[in-house]
Amino acid sequence: MIVCSCNVLSDNDVRHAVSSADDALRNAKQIYGCLGCSAECGRCARTIKTIIDEALGDCAEACQAGCRHRQAANDAQDEPEFALAAS
Repeated sequence: MIVCSCNVLSDNDVRHAVSSADDALRNAKQIYGCLGCSAECGRCARTIKTIIDEALGDCAEACQAGCRHRQAANDAQDEPEFALAAS
């Protein structure tokens, strides 16, 4: 299913990016960067976040303090999810 019509990204694209990335991807901005695109309208950000959480599964809830996913989650909270450029 297409989740980002601006960049034609599917739910499978997002899941693949999460599972194959060296670093844990925790927000839409990181997914866009990994897939070589950027946010346009931003309407897909919540759906992408939901897919990320599902793809990480139990790990997202149960990470230990030293886990790379926990560190990425902490870093992601400090960043805005996406930023739109002024036209």
